[in-house]
Amino acid sequence: MIHYDVVVIGGGPAGLAASKTLMDKNKKVMLVERENRLGGILKQCIHDGFGLIQFKKMLTGPEYAERYIDLIREGDIDIKLLSFVTKVKKLDKGFEITIVNKEGINTYDTKAIILANGCRERTSRQISIQGTRPAGIFTAGTAQYFVNLLGVLPTKRCVILGSGDIGLIMARRLTLEGAEVEGVYEAKSTPSGLTRNIIQCLEDYDIPLHLSSTVTKVFGEERVTGVEVSNVDDKMQPIKGTQRMVPCDALILSVGLIPENEIAESLGVEMDGNTKGPVVNNSLMTSVKGVYSCGNALHVNDLVDYVSESGVTAALGAVNYLEGEEESKKQEYIKVNYENKDFMYVVPQLFDKSKPENNIFYLRSRNSVKNVKLKVLVEGKEVFSKAYAELKPPEMKRLQVNFKDIHLKNIEIKMESAEI
Repeated sequence: MIHYDVVVIGGGPAGLAASKTLMDKNKKVMLVERENRLGGILKQCIHDGFGLIQFKKMLTGPEYAERYIDLIREGDIDIKLLSFVTKVKKLDKGFEITIVNKEGINTYDTKAIILANGCRERTSRQISIQGTRPAGIFTAGTAQYFVNLLGVLPTKRCVILGSGDIGLIMARRLTLEGAEVEGVYEAKSTPSGLTRNIIQCLEDYDIPLHLSSTVTKVFGEERVTGVEVSNVDDKMQPIKGTQRMVPCDALILSVGLIPENEIAESLGVEMDGNTKGPVVNNSLMTSVKGVYSCGNALHVNDLVDYVSESGVTAALGAVNYLEGEEESKKQEYIKVNYENKDFMYVVPQLFDKSKPENNIFYLRSRNSVKNVKLKVLVEGKEVFSKAYAELKPPEMKRLQVNFKDIHLKNIEIKMESAEI
């Protein structure tokens, strides 16, 4: 059986960054990717806006991925493409991983695992849209794959349900390719995507955004012929009498992402109901020692630069685990506290007292609020604060906090009104 120090599962931006970091630390690494090319979703994101934080340059998705791919191909990393992890077994010291690919079924031994599986899109069946099941219902990612990688226009006139960023980007992309986007419908009273995408993808192209509205029915036998849209109340339930029929040949869904965590769950990793990803400490280690989670498998990010950043954090955590395994058994964790009424989530959820420096918290506000200050408190005493003119749920925030020389017993992240 071949032995590795770390197996990285997922060859998207988080897995690439983790692999590059482990390579630089001279660890023996295997990178497992189920597709035939590395890069994850970046391969089909031909718009720019990537890399301003990591590379200080505006890049397209493929350009961003290629920078990491070129770096790891220079090193000694075993890359397994078109490979699927079918089983992970916990051993007394390490893990046994079974992989299926064109070479057959093989089992490998590793001391640590980094889960960089990414996430998947919700489908029409997961949001309970009534009607038939004709051709022409796509997730936004699938539509993007058709247009950007296959060169096929999947619609002439479409409705987009959900104002997530990929849906907004596809509204612009389809318009540029000659399709008509009748409108973007969002059940919430506020958009789900970044403000810049609302402006650049909808307003600049005169594409209507209908808030507090949703698709309630699909029409068509072999192909979509139209959809029924309705206004919704404050509980996002359709309001009778508001429905209308919109003729179209496609319904494109941008209704949220679900972190891929089947492997984590099979290992008994503790999960967070808010993020739908693992509970982790500030090294991004899960409740199972030696198993790390990063990128969109941990929580859905809005910037790829932060996805890569978390891959680096997980890799450095794995390196420390490998080089100080006995010390890692003595870790003392503190719960990171926050008010559910103020925050959708805060990651990490736990804090390892032995690693006080340069810690990063990722969080999202539960509601849109203006003129607020985020505070980090230890035993009720403020150790860090940052003011914001506005916080919105679609826009993730990042706090970098140094707890050096601070006696840690209780950590709380708090939101307060502030004069800005």
